[in-house]
Amino acid sequence: MIFRKTMEIDLEKIKKVHFVGIGGIGVSAIARLMHLSGKNVSGSDIAKSLITEKLRQFGIQINIGHKIENVPSDTDLVIHTIAVKEDNSEIMQARMKGIEIRTYPQMLAVISKNMTTIAVSGTHGKTTTTAMLSKILTDAELDPTVIVGSLMKDYDSNLIVGQSDYFIVEACEYRRSFLNLYPKILIITNIDEDHLDYYKDISDIQSAFRELALRMQDGLIVCDATDRRLKPVIQGLKCKVINYISHVDKNWKLKTPGEHNLQNAAACLAVADFLGLDKNKTIKSLESFSGTWRRFDLRGKTKNGTIIYDDYAHHPREIMATLAGMKEMYPDYRRIAFFQPHLFSRTKVLLDEFSESFYDADETYILPIYAAREGFDQTIDSQMLVEKIKEKNISAGYIENFEKALEKINEFDEKTAVIIMGAGNIYALSDLTLK
Repeated sequence: MIFRKTMEIDLEKIKKVHFVGIGGIGVSAIARLMHLSGKNVSGSDIAKSLITEKLRQFGIQINIGHKIENVPSDTDLVIHTIAVKEDNSEIMQARMKGIEIRTYPQMLAVISKNMTTIAVSGTHGKTTTTAMLSKILTDAELDPTVIVGSLMKDYDSNLIVGQSDYFIVEACEYRRSFLNLYPKILIITNIDEDHLDYYKDISDIQSAFRELALRMQDGLIVCDATDRRLKPVIQGLKCKVINYISHVDKNWKLKTPGEHNLQNAAACLAVADFLGLDKNKTIKSLESFSGTWRRFDLRGKTKNGTIIYDDYAHHPREIMATLAGMKEMYPDYRRIAFFQPHLFSRTKVLLDEFSESFYDADETYILPIYAAREGFDQTIDSQMLVEKIKEKNISAGYIENFEKALEKINEFDEKTAVIIMGAGNIYALSDLTLK
């Protein structure tokens, strides 16, 4: 892929780039892209992770912790995740030195504006759908460039660097980030209440999707046109709209279980049909798709033979879909869920919805809330969620830390399947179970 000059910034002249929050899954893809294009790349993050270690192995200088000396004196450009606050020491240092500063979404805009962009948006399923579509176009030898919010198992990467004009990207709605993109084709998997630390309500969320949809003009939108939450988004649009539900085929033999993944695959098939790709080859690509990191990710077995899965699910609907898929695969197993709530605000606002999400688990264990970008909120905690779940006659308990969770997991036998869920650092628990 060759960077082109844009009105905002000429990347051809950029030699040294520093990333703040480089461990973010999307930010790390841009960092890899810059490194591959021959630029000198450095970055920092608050904690070491699988992503930062992969970047270090890739040859990128990584610092753990944010401090002003992390920013090289001759840096041309600083790129940061939108999760980083404006008073971050490295951002302030770059500003003081007059260094160009861009957010991750703004950098996506630089790429998107000059390519045939296929953006995959939606509250749930966008990562899997982006990865599925990437495999379809790659198998069809369309040679796309891809940025996805997870590691694709088929490529062991969150980035594919292609030489064609196609750019496939996961389009996040948080803080209206996706409005930086210039899509020619837009998938909207669904719309649900989420990121309520930013959005006021579902109408506010719909307004963001509506603004993106209005940009399509003569492009294509693929969505569930019958979904009541999508109707105000797509009403009266001039562009072509395809209902992906009409493409669902329950006879597909996908490796990724669940009705939600059939719908994700159907959205991809609708795009492939629009691009004129061979349908049989597209279905073959879908059926050979191996999934992504932390999306119903089979990690292995414990020393007792207990099956361990890891999943990014952090919203009630995602939890329900994941557990339904698990029940589909393991109907005769004891199914156990370990969940780490993500954000005080999300847990508080969706408390009732969370309490109804675990019906397909025989037992549920809740860990402490992962605060992420938020400060402590004493008005909500995981014990409250446990009590709410119990009110639904679902077996639930509180687990205070990873060590106690590991002790509990080691009690299970070979006829038990465990799913570890959450968007925080709970993936480390699945690592511990396999040691």
